[in-house]
Amino acid sequence: MPVNASQLFKNIPEGDPLGFWANHGLDYNRLTEFLDLDKSALSKLGGVSKSSVRLDERIPRDLKDRMEQIAVICSLVAEHFNGDAEKTALWFKTLNPMLGNISPRDMIRLGRYKKLQKFIISAKTSYAPPKG
Repeated sequence: MPVNASQLFKNIPEGDPLGFWANHGLDYNRLTEFLDLDKSALSKLGGVSKSSVRLDERIPRDLKDRMEQIAVICSLVAEHFNGDAEKTALWFKTLNPMLGNISPRDMIRLGRYKKLQKFIISAKTSYAPPKG
């Protein structure tokens, strides 16, 4: 099966439109504020107790991995909106009929970020911007 290189790498954003990666690593606090995630949601995402949730260099490994994946998801969406943080945030907060009438933010909070990621990458690889 031939591999289309341009589609193979569509799962990674071209830049850092939301400034999540500005200081040589993910700014966990910035991501948490952007999506308005509380300790309870972070606990569920990382599979750790609320008391174990930390957003510093000692962040639990599973939570770190999830937050990095979610930051990539947010950046991919932001690129669709030409880096407009307000439109991107609105998209994450708005109920979406393509996602079963749930907001993308709630999908993340409920631990369904992988399904959301597949949906976004699929949309990105099949989307061709209008020529003109």
